[in-house]
Amino acid sequence: MQYRELGRTGILVSELCLGTMTFGQQNTEAEGHAQLDLTLEHGVNFLDTAELYSIPPRAETYGATETILGSWLKARGGRDKLILASKVVGRSASPWFRPGGEEVRLTPRQIRYALEQSLRRLGTDYLDLYQLHWPDRKIGLFGEGGTTFTTVSDVDEVPLEETLGVLGDLVAEGKIRHVGLSNETAWGVAKSLACAKEGAPRVASIQNAYNLINRTFEIGLAEMALREKVSLLAYSPLAQGYLTGKYLNGARPAGARTTLFNRGQRYEKPGVDVAVEAYINLARAEGLDPVQLALAFVTSRPFVTSNIIGATSLEQLTTALTSVTVQITPELEAKINAIHQVHSNPAP
Repeated sequence: MQYRELGRTGILVSELCLGTMTFGQQNTEAEGHAQLDLTLEHGVNFLDTAELYSIPPRAETYGATETILGSWLKARGGRDKLILASKVVGRSASPWFRPGGEEVRLTPRQIRYALEQSLRRLGTDYLDLYQLHWPDRKIGLFGEGGTTFTTVSDVDEVPLEETLGVLGDLVAEGKIRHVGLSNETAWGVAKSLACAKEGAPRVASIQNAYNLINRTFEIGLAEMALREKVSLLAYSPLAQGYLTGKYLNGARPAGARTTLFNRGQRYEKPGVDVAVEAYINLARAEGLDPVQLALAFVTSRPFVTSNIIGATSLEQLTTALTSVTVQITPELEAKINAIHQVHSNPAP
């Protein structure tokens, strides 16, 4: 396991990060604890969660993942050796996030409330990284609307200056160490960095989707990440499991997330299956596990600081953790890029 600097913070995080959103629905507390134990045995020091989790979002399981992480931290100890990240939800009308069903906004009052609840569930006094799960302003999210931005919404927005201002206060109070973005655009990153010049905390990271069938981060954001040292924490490196091939031709294996929850629309667009088949065939021709090829590609990108993996079984998790042994040689990268040239970003 290698370790890389998180933004300009001086903090070293493992090249793989454990994503925990299955804890509380697809995984029990005991299963979550077992995953965490195994992950640490492989040298991972970086854990990612969110107030939203577990997934899919439901009132009954809101905050369940943080609670499970908290019980593990209480039982195992070693908080000071871990880099712990969580997120505050962006604009949402879901009534269970805030008292009285209030619409979620990234206001100072709501951010303070969300953080205090996350710290309570996690049983810790501070977070190493606190991320805006998605922006307050209205943009295409989670694969909605493709990659074309056509207009600026007339919906009122909480200014980023205001949101980052309270996060700066929370840094000063010692409740969070660093700040990150998620599901953001190049404009959002640039605006946030501009706010830092006016005294707001400098964003350390951006957590966006990045995988073999969605390389849109490379268009604009990758240069931003490299030049400004804003770390990409890549989520969905297996495209929500679609790059394993288990959903090809409409298959729905028992127990799989899309089978259980019918939430795979982001990866069910025209051209996805043929692209997935091409990458799986390449992996097999190279004598590689398709899962490890997909993960190793993401981890190997120079603008990726940490690759957020997830699993529902220890067997799946072991495969993901050992992907760090797979090397993306120049010859293999050329073959990957040849497929990408023909099947570019079918699932942005």
